[in-house]
Amino acid sequence: MDFTEKTVKESLIFDGRILHLYNDEIELPNGKPAMREYIRHQGAVCVVPVTADGKVILVDQYRYPFHTIVREVPAGKLDKGETPEQGARRELEEETGVTGGELTFLGEFYSSPAIMTEVIYMYMATGFTMGKPHTDPDEFVEVVELPLEDAVDAIMRGEIKDSKTQAAVLKTAVLLHKI
Repeated sequence: MDFTEKTVKESLIFDGRILHLYNDEIELPNGKPAMREYIRHQGAVCVVPVTADGKVILVDQYRYPFHTIVREVPAGKLDKGETPEQGARRELEEETGVTGGELTFLGEFYSSPAIMTEVIYMYMATGFTMGKPHTDPDEFVEVVELPLEDAVDAIMRGEIKDSKTQAAVLKTAVLLHKI
């Protein structure tokens, strides 16, 4: 069966700096009309930096929607015209000071496919050089190093709630045969 929904009329109802909200008229696979509200997003990257001694570098960052500090892998939105690898290297350096090394692509992550077009490109970084972070003026993060196994345990205990961090760290652990 073909489950494709056809766009009848596209309607932009909010055009923000990062998010673009649409309310489209569509035709369902059975021919009936419906509406779809969704957000278009330019995409993002996340990186799991793994040190030579098996630690992962994470960041603690206040997340306003939840009014709490969230532990995450270094991540951020892609800039216009930037490739995912370029974005990964830029975000990694800005948030943690990590430069150079090898990036291993871990796959794509749909953060909320029912309501958003955001694709997060996940990477693992190894063989890098540590430096000093230089975050954006409106960005405040604290760099945290944990043994990979401890990060996996924190995910399994529900202490690390961020979905991209869960996916990327667990994929890294599987790739490195740690779980």
